Amino acid sequence: MQFSELVKKYDVPAPRYTSYPTVPYWTDTPTAQEWIESLRRTLTRDKNYSIYVHLPFCETLCSFCGCNTVITRNHNNEGEYLEALEKEWKNYKRLVPELESLLPKQFHLGGGTPTFFSAAHLERLLSNFLPRRGSAATQVEGSVEVDPRHCTREQLEVMYAYGFERISIGVQDLDPQVQRAVNRLQPLEMTQATVDSARSIGYTSVNFDLIYGLPKQTLASIAESMKKTLELRPDRIAFYSFAVVPWMKPAQSSLEKFLPNAEEKRHIFELGRTMLLEAGYVEIGMDHFALPDEALSQAMNSGELHRNFMGYTETKSSVLLGLGASSISESEDCYHQNEKNLADYYRRVAAGEIPTLRGHRLTEQDMQRRQQILDLMTRFETEVTLEQRETVRGLLSELIADQLVDLQEDTLTILPAGRPFLRNACVAFDDRMNAARPRDNLFSKAV
Repeated sequence: MQFSELVKKYDVPAPRYTSYPTVPYWTDTPTAQEWIESLRRTLTRDKNYSIYVHLPFCETLCSFCGCNTVITRNHNNEGEYLEALEKEWKNYKRLVPELESLLPKQFHLGGGTPTFFSAAHLERLLSNFLPRRGSAATQVEGSVEVDPRHCTREQLEVMYAYGFERISIGVQDLDPQVQRAVNRLQPLEMTQATVDSARSIGYTSVNFDLIYGLPKQTLASIAESMKKTLELRPDRIAFYSFAVVPWMKPAQSSLEKFLPNAEEKRHIFELGRTMLLEAGYVEIGMDHFALPDEALSQAMNSGELHRNFMGYTETKSSVLLGLGASSISESEDCYHQNEKNLADYYRRVAAGEIPTLRGHRLTEQDMQRRQQILDLMTRFETEVTLEQRETVRGLLSELIADQLVDLQEDTLTILPAGRPFLRNACVAFDDRMNAARPRDNLFSKAV
């Protein structure tokens, strides 16, 4: 069967599996005490942990965006938000004393637009968590999502001073017509200036986020965008499918009449992926590509690749601690999400609380399925128990027949031709979703 026919066949709603269970199927929210106990228990066994800080502010709304954002041009919000973050961090250190003496292995700033914050405020934020570069302390692996429209050299220098060496640049598409359609005018020169500044400062890894299936995107436009991207030679590229979920993001409703149809989108994906592979990039798990000598490629080759709410990473940590409004945390047996509403988040951290919105306490079966899905996402294979073998075989019968996956004895392997359909294969291990069905209004399509 031709690749385009396979893409059409398997283009069905499926999760991206940054967690298992996925958020819509969280059913057992921990109390604040249970969450703290889970954190302490996990840190006792493994002191490697990561921090994610959510900075939700953006000056304008990009209509493709599915993140939790606050749209404002009022930069007076910066100070109030930093005060809340500082208070939340103090609350955690009071309740989890282990954090007082531990430095995070990784530290990630996401949003929103972290570069909404001034260089001085970024300095203030980072000084609460990290030593400056050159100190005796172990260096953190720092990464940040930047918007070239609101990114200065001074901001990049501040973050570099605290150990940051990786930036992820929101590009999406370099075609001006597509940019206008999604309300994100970002000339190539602006993106290149950010890349050049980062590399001259000393950043060693530059990632581009690209999206296929955007309004007014065509085969010609994606070919040109990809050509210009490859000329800048980012170390990593995330090539995402536009998640069309107007029932969750009403702003997307106005875009639907301008979207490429399903067949056009499939061809756009096929062309973009082919250009990346022909340019020498290695396909990493799902949606990601990296140069052969980049850390992600090396981690995949060595079996060290990991995946969590921050995406793919070369460093595994047992705890991901999310700070800020809407941030999601993870321990060995628990998920936890903060309040999304800014006023509620401010009120609860000021009261000394952990601002729990929802979460999930994992059962033994949840943890087993989480590991199987993680193995597929990072190693393209996983062990299958005797009890689930026939169920998995039945759910994957068409993928097996199309020679996209192979099930032998106790091992399921994603074959090279099947890598673009990784999400479809993971569904076979999603007991909670398979029991609940349907999923059409919960997840975007797999391709």
